Amino acid sequence: MEQALLDEVPSLDLADFTAGDPARKQQFVQELGAAFNTIGFVAIKNHGLSEALRHDLYQAVQRFFTLPEAEKKKYEHEELHGQRGYVGKGKEKAKGFTVADLKEFYHVGQPEPVGDMPHNIFPEEVPEFGEFTLEVYKTFEQTGKTLLRAIALYLGLPEEYFEDKVKNGDSILRALHYFPIENPDLVPEGAVRAAAHGDINLITLLMGASAEGLEVLRRDGKWIAITALPDQIVVNVGDMLDRLTNHKLKSTIHRVVNPPREKMGTSRYSIPFFMHPRADMNLSCLESCVDAEYPRLYTDMTAGEFLDERLRELGLKK
Repeated sequence: MEQALLDEVPSLDLADFTAGDPARKQQFVQELGAAFNTIGFVAIKNHGLSEALRHDLYQAVQRFFTLPEAEKKKYEHEELHGQRGYVGKGKEKAKGFTVADLKEFYHVGQPEPVGDMPHNIFPEEVPEFGEFTLEVYKTFEQTGKTLLRAIALYLGLPEEYFEDKVKNGDSILRALHYFPIENPDLVPEGAVRAAAHGDINLITLLMGASAEGLEVLRRDGKWIAITALPDQIVVNVGDMLDRLTNHKLKSTIHRVVNPPREKMGTSRYSIPFFMHPRADMNLSCLESCVDAEYPRLYTDMTAGEFLDERLRELGLKK
C-alpha cells in the first residue's frame, strides 16, 4: 500500500525553490501546483526542521499528555474556544459527525500575539514544552511562507501575494494525543481517532507521527495510508486555499483510523502546523480561477468568518 501511495504523492525538495536556480525553481512550482491540483498532498524535504528538534518536541509533548487529568485541565480555557492551551477528550468532532474524535490536544499560536489575539498558555509542569513548541512554530511558519510563495507563482500571482496576509496570522501548532483505549468494546459506535475531514486553513505542515494511522481519500474513492519519511514533512491544501482558488487547489479529505484491536491500548502522537492567514483576509475566489467551465463554487467571506463558522461546526464554539 505504501508503494502505491508514493506513486500518488510526489516527493519534492524545497531546496529546488530556494537555491537560486530559475529552472529548478520553476520546476518546483509546477510540480507543487500539479500535486495540489490533483491529490492535494505532497512530501517535502529540506523543510528546516531538524531531527533533533522534532525528537525534543515529541518528548515534551509526551511528558505533558502523561500528566494527571486534573493537571492538564488547568490549561483548558473554554472561553478561548480551543484556540490556545489544552482541549480535553470528547470535545472536538469532525464536520458532519455526531461522535467526538478519540483525541485530546494542545494549541500554540503566535509567539508575539497582536491585536485581540489570545496569548499562549504553557504548562509549568513541563517547562521545555513552551521552548520547543515555539521553536517549531517559528520554523514551520517560515517554511509555510516559502511554500505559499511557490503557490502564488503557480496561480499566476505576485510571489509575495500571501506575505501580508499571513504576517501575524492565526496559525496554530497542534500537539495531538490519540489516547489509549483500554477496552475497545466501550468505544462509542463510529468513533475514530480523527473522522474524515478537510483542514480549515491555507496549508498544513505535518512532521512524521509516532505511529501509523493517517489515510488520504484518493479521487477514485480509495483510502490510502500515508507516512512521512524520516527526512520529510507532509504538506496538504486546506479549505481556505481551496475556497480562494475555487477548488483548483484541492483540500483533500483525510482521517486517522483506529489501530488494530491489539494496539488500541497504545498512544499515537502527531503534531501538525496549521498555516492560517490573518482574520481579515478576503477568501473570495480569485478571478483567474473562475470561468464558464469552472463557475464560482463558494460564497464570499473573510478568513475570520470562515474560521468562526468551522469552530461552531466542530463543537469548539457555541
